[in-house]
Amino acid sequence: MADDLIHNPKGGMPRLLEIMRRLRDPETGCPWDIEQDFATIAPYTIEEAYEVADAIDREAWDELKGELGDLLFQSVFHAQMAAERGLFTFDEVADTMSDKMVARHPHVFGDESRDKSADQQTRDWETIKAAERAGKAQKGTLDGVAVGLPALLRAVKLQKRAARVGFDWPDIGQVVDKIVEEAGELAEARDRMTQTEIEEEFGDMLFVMANLARHLDVDPEAALRATNAKFIRRFEGIEARLAEAGKTPAESTLAEMDALWDAVKADEKRK
Repeated sequence: MADDLIHNPKGGMPRLLEIMRRLRDPETGCPWDIEQDFATIAPYTIEEAYEVADAIDREAWDELKGELGDLLFQSVFHAQMAAERGLFTFDEVADTMSDKMVARHPHVFGDESRDKSADQQTRDWETIKAAERAGKAQKGTLDGVAVGLPALLRAVKLQKRAARVGFDWPDIGQVVDKIVEEAGELAEARDRMTQTEIEEEFGDMLFVMANLARHLDVDPEAALRATNAKFIRRFEGIEARLAEAGKTPAESTLAEMDALWDAVKADEKRK
């Protein structure tokens, strides 16, 4: 019966769970899968989440189904390893998420009114999450902000937590002034600082940049991903124009490439 399920193209979630169980079977499973643990699989989990975000950014809807499947498989992998240790099962993971969503949406699944703004719902959500953290003995304002988050995203989350208790610049102009101050200090002192000190000062500047993103309601990770994509697109435009002239970037001057960059940029704005 298990083999029938594994080869059933319409087997859905039970099929995937059985495939994962078989892959981890100590006697008949895949040697690579058997050797893995939570720590070795975690980087793949993070990578797959970014693959999902990338497909969405590119509006590659034909790829998104597969990327979501890859991410789902990561959850299945972790749950299988947990089940083998007697920690929890995949069904318990699903039940935990369901319980959390029901508890965090009393205006949908309970008696609270749905007549509230998105801002009010966000405040209510944060209140509920704060109560959950208190139940986990996370007493500090910054407790529970995951260490494994991308640094810029974690900076924003830390700042949001601090802002909720009043530790925040009230005016965006003060944030901009701080960025100018940090950049000036770094530029002026770089020749007499150690590399460790330079990295610290640069980190301070990035942290304030993340604060500016928060005040502007910008996701800094998404903004930087978009800028990376723009840079790739425009540099590829430079390469294409150089190729038409029988040249490569290495055979060109900075002035030539700068001029082509401006031309590519101008073409984009005309479209």
